Amino acid sequence: MKSLQLEDRYLKQIFENIQDGVLIMDHERNILMMNPAARHLTGWGLAEKVPYCKFCQEREVAAGENRCYLIEQEEVPYFKSQMPTYHGVKVDVEMSTALIYEEADSGAKEYLLVLRDQRQKKHEEEIRMSKWMIQKLIEAKETEHQRLAQELHDGVGQSLYSISIALQTIESFVEDERVHQYVHEVRNELNQVMADVKSYSSQLRPKSLDRLGLVAAAEELLQTQQKTHAETIFHFCHNISSRLPNHIEINLYRVLQEALHNVNKYAEASSVRVLLEETDTGVYLNIHDNGRGFDTEERKHQGLGMKHMEERVAQLGGTFTLLSEPGEGTSVLVYVSVQEEGEEE
Repeated sequence: MKSLQLEDRYLKQIFENIQDGVLIMDHERNILMMNPAARHLTGWGLAEKVPYCKFCQEREVAAGENRCYLIEQEEVPYFKSQMPTYHGVKVDVEMSTALIYEEADSGAKEYLLVLRDQRQKKHEEEIRMSKWMIQKLIEAKETEHQRLAQELHDGVGQSLYSISIALQTIESFVEDERVHQYVHEVRNELNQVMADVKSYSSQLRPKSLDRLGLVAAAEELLQTQQKTHAETIFHFCHNISSRLPNHIEINLYRVLQEALHNVNKYAEASSVRVLLEETDTGVYLNIHDNGRGFDTEERKHQGLGMKHMEERVAQLGGTFTLLSEPGEGTSVLVYVSVQEEGEEE
């Protein structure tokens, strides 16, 4: 007896607290019993009829066939549709039903109906799909950058080099000093164009990143920054001795590239420190400058560059933190977990 009372108490607690909507309805779909979750999800009340779902409203039925698919089948373990709830608003639900009682004399039947709200699951699926699309767009962008960099280096770069050699040959045959001076000036201009093409190619996709990895590419980037921004001292420290997964290397490099671009454009810094540290669980990237800083709340919704950095880190499943105050400089902090081979989906 005590065991039955305890069982009834547990069953009541489950019925009252379970997150799924649980209803008991008769063969005419009148609601005989419902738990709080069902009432909250649907807005229905006792003695009201369970409305037809969208599928049942639209499906073709034969003569004598019950329009309600759930009752017609008597037991449905898995079924998705839209169910009219508050004032006709349709909610995506997953339903299951089972015949739990049948009176022998009258043939009256009672059914258990379980409703599971699919809105959160649908929202999560939309977020997952959005992240997947962003990831594919980033991958496509990087592939295009790689192709363009290769084309600039092997196509345009080589053609310009051939023209430079041809001008050098022409210059050796020129005796007129004025023509000689003009050809010399053209060669100097051409050399500058060749340097620009090389720089653009490196910005699109540095060869050192694919050949040698993130550390070598970061060192090359900082050396270039030092040459073009002599007023700023760039420091680089790391403890990485081996290659990281390719998708982590390219995205961390892009974050570093964008952060340095922002420093050069806005910070007016005299010192920039870049730390790249590998631990047992992941990789930390810290970019700190001693520049003018800014109010992060005022700049929260400004700047595509910052948004792109956040998106790249999010695609890696990492964390992105921006710390700055006026007059106190700026820090970009990134942490990315490095999964063992075979762990990544």
